[in-house]
Amino acid sequence: MVWEDRRVNLNELLGGDDEVLVDHVGSTGLLTLNRPKAINALTPRMVMLLTGQLEAWRNDDHVAAVVLDGAGERGLCAGGDIKAIQAFTDQENLDFLSGEYRLNAMIAEYPKPFIAIMDGFVMGGGVGVSAHASIRIVTERSRVGMPEVRIGLSPDVGGSYLLARAPGELGTHFALTADAMIGADAIVAGLADTWMLSDRLPDLRAGLRNGQDAISLVASLASAVPPAAVAAELGWIDRCDSLPTVELIVEALRAESAPAAGAAADAMLSASPLAVKATFAALRRARELRTLRECLSQELATMAGLHSEPDMSEGIRAQIIDKDRDPKWKPATLAEVTDEMVENVLDTSVPAI
Repeated sequence: MVWEDRRVNLNELLGGDDEVLVDHVGSTGLLTLNRPKAINALTPRMVMLLTGQLEAWRNDDHVAAVVLDGAGERGLCAGGDIKAIQAFTDQENLDFLSGEYRLNAMIAEYPKPFIAIMDGFVMGGGVGVSAHASIRIVTERSRVGMPEVRIGLSPDVGGSYLLARAPGELGTHFALTADAMIGADAIVAGLADTWMLSDRLPDLRAGLRNGQDAISLVASLASAVPPAAVAAELGWIDRCDSLPTVELIVEALRAESAPAAGAAADAMLSASPLAVKATFAALRRARELRTLRECLSQELATMAGLHSEPDMSEGIRAQIIDKDRDPKWKPATLAEVTDEMVENVLDTSVPAI
């Protein structure tokens, strides 16, 4: 029996509308996130499909490498399906995040080359399914970010592990401001490693569909990394974001002459004060944690704690549902967020990943 005859399509097995497309050509397994109208936002079922297929391919000698891509022109993945997440109970949220984080760890630990095409928007959960890959391709269209503090949450899906290990204070900057990185920025920060012009992606996809070796094909189409936009800002980022509290960081940013520093302070002050302080503390803790799984366990506790706070629902309302961009945070200011509040969030009791 040949491989094509015995291949299992998990979408058909489980029933549904092909939220993840699965194929196998040559020696490469192809996974395509397939909710283009939602920029391929992740659902619990997508997490289950991805996990199941990766497990099926783990010990399959017919698959030498795996490629993850996103359908449509807008991006690989905009993150988790926020509207669905808002409706989750605390237990449903915990179950979804636990499954998602186990998938993130599986990708990081996968025994075969895992290639992620991070073109277009790659936000939140999209970072989790791509930035832990062994080969991470970005383009001039890439916008990579962890925007969670804008909706009362904290960088997760292993984001704290990656950002805590970025050079200098780049990780702190991108986590607290929720700014998106261009492709070259993501490479500097350690969330990507391979640059490719977007007009080479059709050749990449066609070559994969024709069964060409994935590793050799990527190498032949990659280009030299262009200058990173953030490179000119590293001085004030390291000076300010190395300070011991968020309040001192904002004060220092205000004192800098660079316009981008003032914009960074504005971004921090517009986000959820509780989420910003919890994120800052989580990143500092993540620097002391040894493994991705340890960081994922801490993130699960942090997200469970924030899920029970009012800022998450208010942030989603203001940014995604009503789009008035005027959230009413509780507490309303950084000064009102106590160390005890932050510790209660970070130390929420949850199972280990």
